[in-house]
Amino acid sequence: MATAPDPSPAVEAEHVPDGGEPPSRRSVLATGVAVGGALAVGGPAAAPAAALPAPAPPVDATTTVTAAGDIWRTVLDDADLVWQKMPTTWYEGPYLGNGRLGSGIYAEPGRGAVRFNVQHSEVQDHRPEFGSLFGLARLPIGHFTLEPVGTITGLDWRLRLRDAELTGTLTTTAGTVRLRAFIHTTASVMAVEITPSAGEKNIRWVFHPAEAISPRAAFKPLPDGYRGNPPAVVEKHGELTAAVQPLLAGGQHVTAWRERADRRGAGRTLYVGVEHSFPGTTARDRALRAVRTASAVPYDVLALPHRAWWDRFYRKSFLSLPDARLQRFYWIQLYKTASAARRDAPAMATCGPWLESTPWPNTWWNLNVQLEYWLIHGSNHLELDAVTRALSEFRSQLTAEVAAPYRADSAGIPRTTDTRLVNGGATPTGNGYGVGIPGENPPTPEVGNLTWALHNVWLSYRHTMDRSILRDTLFPLLRKAVNYYLHFLTPGADGKLHLPATFSPEYGVDAPDCNYDLMLLRWGCRTLLDSAAELGVLDPLAPRWQEVLARLAPYPVDANGYMIGAGVPFAKSHRHYSHLLAVYPLYEVTGRTPEERALIEKSLDHWVSFEGALQGYTFTGAASMSALLGKGEDALRYLGELMSRFIQANTMYKESGPVIETPLSASQSVHDMVCQSWGGVIRVFPALPAAWRKLVVHDFRTQGAFLLSAVRENGRTRWVRLRSEAGAPCVVRHGIEGPIEVRDGHGRRLTGEPAGDGAIRIRLRKGESALITAHGDRPDLRIGPVRPNAPAPRWGLPA
Repeated sequence: MATAPDPSPAVEAEHVPDGGEPPSRRSVLATGVAVGGALAVGGPAAAPAAALPAPAPPVDATTTVTAAGDIWRTVLDDADLVWQKMPTTWYEGPYLGNGRLGSGIYAEPGRGAVRFNVQHSEVQDHRPEFGSLFGLARLPIGHFTLEPVGTITGLDWRLRLRDAELTGTLTTTAGTVRLRAFIHTTASVMAVEITPSAGEKNIRWVFHPAEAISPRAAFKPLPDGYRGNPPAVVEKHGELTAAVQPLLAGGQHVTAWRERADRRGAGRTLYVGVEHSFPGTTARDRALRAVRTASAVPYDVLALPHRAWWDRFYRKSFLSLPDARLQRFYWIQLYKTASAARRDAPAMATCGPWLESTPWPNTWWNLNVQLEYWLIHGSNHLELDAVTRALSEFRSQLTAEVAAPYRADSAGIPRTTDTRLVNGGATPTGNGYGVGIPGENPPTPEVGNLTWALHNVWLSYRHTMDRSILRDTLFPLLRKAVNYYLHFLTPGADGKLHLPATFSPEYGVDAPDCNYDLMLLRWGCRTLLDSAAELGVLDPLAPRWQEVLARLAPYPVDANGYMIGAGVPFAKSHRHYSHLLAVYPLYEVTGRTPEERALIEKSLDHWVSFEGALQGYTFTGAASMSALLGKGEDALRYLGELMSRFIQANTMYKESGPVIETPLSASQSVHDMVCQSWGGVIRVFPALPAAWRKLVVHDFRTQGAFLLSAVRENGRTRWVRLRSEAGAPCVVRHGIEGPIEVRDGHGRRLTGEPAGDGAIRIRLRKGESALITAHGDRPDLRIGPVRPNAPAPRWGLPA
């Protein structure tokens, strides 16, 4: 199927009442489709002509990177997940989403039917007195069952990544059912089209509302006084139906749906919408309006702007490597991320927009959120950055989470919050989920979570060089996060500044001079000084930050490497690398000396040597640390451990319940093997295994706001092209052997000044590019997919 063209500048589509003639395909292409009050056209409307930049001067064909055909379609079609056996669990089946509405699809347990879960990332309870995991928990909504006439005997499904659409056939003893389904990318609407054969013409949909109670209730005792919300009430509204779920705290969430036959009567399409409102009760009207508007047009017309959005999404970057299984996995994670994240959607909870049985029905800030969003930077998808938006929008809540004596100048974030960063329940020194006050006997004072989350914001700044991120979000919030530490730093007899006992996430023991906090504090002070200089701010706290860098206690180390903290060795199996953050992702300790490198190697080996509690993200962290050291074989081996031990058939991941961060962070580990850009240096192909003799990357975003394209052939880097979006200093370790040439976008020679350790410095202004090749080489700059070293099975459940 050909890719749909981008829609023209969008205007609202004309309202079509129930039973009226839907707009033509041509009119929808011209105008976009208004769904649920939001335009169903991805991205902003086109700029007016007067605002468009002047045309760039002609570029030299020998320095222009081009695609050899529709390379995105090629790799995406190859990465499609397929099912030729019925998935029986969430971890096996297809999944659809748009950052808010989500659906997982698999067999209905104990029945000959197919389940389409309906969940939404904004649907939650609002009883903060019971804490984030009960009173503010995400709430299950329910599911539809597709109930055929006959017994299911087979299926052939494909999750088409390039269209974000499930297609295929269900076979029963009574006939066949052709099926197509997608969740619209810009509205909380799912459309499922079924075309049954004659024997299955009576196939039906049934909605099953879920009990609106925290999923944690299945794992932990209920708090005193807590009870589930009342049952949903099913209402008829003409041709539409709505399941209205009232909440004890006020507000509601509503699932509305309508099934409509096509004009020929051969197929039927189910349109489903979900809305949430609190404290008001507007969700019913909004859900009905969304479904009424969506169902006014046929399935294919509704899908046009959706498909166009996904087409534009994928074309923002390209990566191809010779490991077929891993390449498919990578592109599936991009699909998964864009299904789970949007800048204006809630920061991802542990399950993303999907909600299955889980003890963790909310958002986790001591690792999960951070790992969930790392891959958006290199893959050039900052439009998915909900972390920067959420921390900025709800910054007043970050102050409320620290104890009252410190709110004038400090901020923090607890381990778990709801979509608005509220923890609820106890005071900040209470039940183990507050920020905690060092030295005042809190149960688990995780002081560093906000600082670590702000490292993600710093990554977004560095990859875009957008000063508004630095000025408006990072600098003021990091200043408050570091201030909280400064209240508790005390000088010791050794003249160093020390922290009282704090908590290294998940290790289970408080420790003074905890490495988790020392490492984040040192990074925070250094970043504040750099940011103040960049912004031209003469901050009165700058001398204090400088003092901390000069006098902060060294990281506790013993014969096995980095400890948890002073007096607390790393001595048991532990999945989290909270004691190693200075190595990764902060890159404060990088192995720049033989002694430092040996310390990293010893710490890494000791950490992963304890079996028992190791989990999937243990191996993604180990892979990225190995990549830092240039050990591509080790990085690939750790990713292999992840795949063989933990990754499920549909690339999802589970511990006690579904958690989304680990597969996404595995893609970041691949990024770290392909390109690193810490410390002001772009490193091209720094940690590739020997088997990856050919590799292609295009428009990979690096720190400094450069877009990198590069090709490796026969085990050597053939060429590197960098385009500057911000005019930042450009230092690149290109990896091309022997004498090189550097040319600009017009084919003219540029000077590459030696910058040490195999790197060169190139002077590029905003909008300029540089192509680096071996001297005298004129490579073909057409990029395309890499031939795999060996065949590999598809993800999903192939026969």
